[in-house]
Amino acid sequence: MTGDPLFHDGVDLVDIGIMGLKVVVAFGFLLVATMFMVWFERKLISDMQNRIGPNVAGPWGLLQTFADGVKFFFKEDLRPENADPLVFRLAPYISAVTAFLSFAIVPVGGVFKDVPGATGTVNIFGRETFLQVADPPIGILLLLAMSSIAVYGIMLAGWSSGSKYPLIGSVRASAQAISYEAALGMSVVAVVILAGTLSTHDIVARQAGGINTWFLVTSGVVPFIVFLIAATAELNRPPFDLVEAEQELVGGFHTEYSSIRFALFFLAEFMNVITMSAIMVTLFFGGPAGPIFFGLTWFWPTIWFMSKVMVFLFIFVWFRATLPRLRYDQLMDLGWKVLIPLSLFWLMFISLKELRVSNDWNWVATYGAAAGGLLLGGTLLITALRAGDRAYQKDSEDA
Repeated sequence: MTGDPLFHDGVDLVDIGIMGLKVVVAFGFLLVATMFMVWFERKLISDMQNRIGPNVAGPWGLLQTFADGVKFFFKEDLRPENADPLVFRLAPYISAVTAFLSFAIVPVGGVFKDVPGATGTVNIFGRETFLQVADPPIGILLLLAMSSIAVYGIMLAGWSSGSKYPLIGSVRASAQAISYEAALGMSVVAVVILAGTLSTHDIVARQAGGINTWFLVTSGVVPFIVFLIAATAELNRPPFDLVEAEQELVGGFHTEYSSIRFALFFLAEFMNVITMSAIMVTLFFGGPAGPIFFGLTWFWPTIWFMSKVMVFLFIFVWFRATLPRLRYDQLMDLGWKVLIPLSLFWLMFISLKELRVSNDWNWVATYGAAAGGLLLGGTLLITALRAGDRAYQKDSEDA
């Protein structure tokens, strides 16, 4: 059943209190996780580069991020003379709020198997509820909407700064979002087709049968790979960090920001990394699914969820430490010429597979028609790309 059972029998003050508690705990968890992520990235990259890294503020430098936050809080908040006052002040909050709203739909705990009658609920003050802030029936649509809105914070920050470098960074952010949003969306649609629901809680429940039921396996791995690459581009993480390329754009879209507003952009960037990692775990790796030891049903699901998220946090840091930044034309080519066609073709394949199973179609005829359509589409795509290259070369020669 879609929807938090907390609200199935009406709403009273206890239900409202539990909902408020979940919001506060989720926000606090995300803040602490963001502080840890910043420290984790600095420490891990320093180890990869044979440096020491943060080691002064707190044990092993754990409080370095907190110290940086306090420093930003007391810095002077400057605004360029040519900046748009309202939009300039509003942009950092758009980036931060959308990151939290995306995390709100992620199930971070609850038992979905191994226990009789397990439905992914937990008991808080005598009430059954999901261990997530909200489970709207259109949760995946909310995720895609927040992902699209997040780029507005970057775009408005660059446009409102009244400076050329931030403006170039915001234009790059817009083009990059358009290029990779489609591929990311189609990889998510593949999971939705397999799950038959837009609810993140129900998507996790569909993967409760073990590793062989994870959508990483049943979708054929390709949607996950496309999602990982597109998510890295959406997050403006290396090697897709052209939005804030220091060698070209000083600081990129946030060049003119200082004090707490710069800290909000910094916070939103790492909060988005954690949120996107949690979304990948939810969509492809069974969410909090994992073995339960010693009957501790309230403990192990959350531990498994956090462990899976940690793996992706490591991968994002690993990307930053090892991969060189792509050129802008390479960034566009990867999005339009590789990821979008690949995700589209794979989405068609999964759709045909589900239709064949549900309608008992002949598999030879079904996949034969699919192969013919794929061959025709690929031929048309290659022809169009070659025609574009020839036209570009002709224009270059004429110039």
